[in-house]
Amino acid sequence: MNPEQHILQGLFAPTEMVMLRQACFTPSRMFEPGVYFAGQLPGIAFEMGLVDKLPPVRGKNAEIRPDRPEPNDA
Repeated sequence: MNPEQHILQGLFAPTEMVMLRQACFTPSRMFEPGVYFAGQLPGIAFEMGLVDKLPPVRGKNAEIRPDRPEPNDA
């Protein structure tokens, strides 16, 4: 891994959700555009500038937790 690749990939935590803007091809796999954990993507995606940070979640959606059921609106 070259130093530039390590620095670019180091801008994201491995568990941070990122957006892959376009398809990324590696010898072993094709990554389709979409949302991934930064640790799942190959370094070449970061090197080529195909990865964007997702905006922070704000408002009511930030308060939703999967471990708590949503209250029913009755």
